[in-house]
Amino acid sequence: MDERRDGPADVPTSERMRDVGTAMASRMVQGVSGDQERDQSGAEGRLTEAEVEALTSEWPKAPRNIVQQMLRQYGPPNEGTRYRLIWYYNGPWKRTEVTRDEIAHNFPAPHTDYITNWIDYPVPVDLATELTRYDGSCLIDRTAGEAGARCDSEAANFITLNFMHEIATGQKTVEEAREAYASQMSAYLLGRPAEYAERLLFDPPKGRTIDPDEAVLSPQVEQVKEKAKDLLFGRDDRS
Repeated sequence: MDERRDGPADVPTSERMRDVGTAMASRMVQGVSGDQERDQSGAEGRLTEAEVEALTSEWPKAPRNIVQQMLRQYGPPNEGTRYRLIWYYNGPWKRTEVTRDEIAHNFPAPHTDYITNWIDYPVPVDLATELTRYDGSCLIDRTAGEAGARCDSEAANFITLNFMHEIATGQKTVEEAREAYASQMSAYLLGRPAEYAERLLFDPPKGRTIDPDEAVLSPQVEQVKEKAKDLLFGRDDRS
C-alpha cells in the first residue's frame, strides 16, 4: 500500500492529471447532455431484517421508529451501514435515506430530521434561493437534477416537496407555502384530511433532469482534455 497521504496537496501531478483525465473521458462517453437512463440495478439486492436490526440496534428511538415504519411499508433497505440505510426506487421515491444522526430543525415546530426522500426534479436556478428560504431541509442538487426533503417523517417530506413544486411553478409564494405547510402538518397530525401529506400531487420526471452547467476552465486545461482523449481512445496508458 502507498504511504498514507494527508490530503490533495500530497497527490502527485501525474495522478492529478490521470484522475481528472479519466473523469473527462467518462464525460465524453456520456455524450452532450450527460444524462443516462435510470439505473435501477441497485434496487435488486436487499438486507435481511436481522441485518437491519443489527445495524440499528443502538440508534436513537426516533430514527429507529422510522426504520420500522419503512420496513413495514417498503421492506428491507437495499444498502446499510451503522449510520445509514438506503432504499432505491421505493414507492414514488428515487431514493430514501434514514440516518442514525439527527439534525435539529425548528420549522414548522422544533424536531429533528433523519429521513430524506429524493426525486428527479430540475429546480430552476433562479429559484434555488427561494426554495431554501422556504425550508432549509428542502434539498437541491442542481447537477444531478434531484430535489429532496429531509424531516422526521415521510408525510412531512411529501408536504415539503408538494409545496416546493408549487413555488417552482409559480402557484405559491414562499410565505404562502410556509403558512400552508403548517396547516397541512397540523391537519395530518390530528387525523384530518391532508392531501399534501399523503402523496406527491405532481408527477416528477423520470430521469433526464441533470444540469451539467458550462465549462469555465482556462485554455491551459487543453492538455488535460488531450489526456482524456488518450484515455478514452486508448492512445496513451501512461499514468
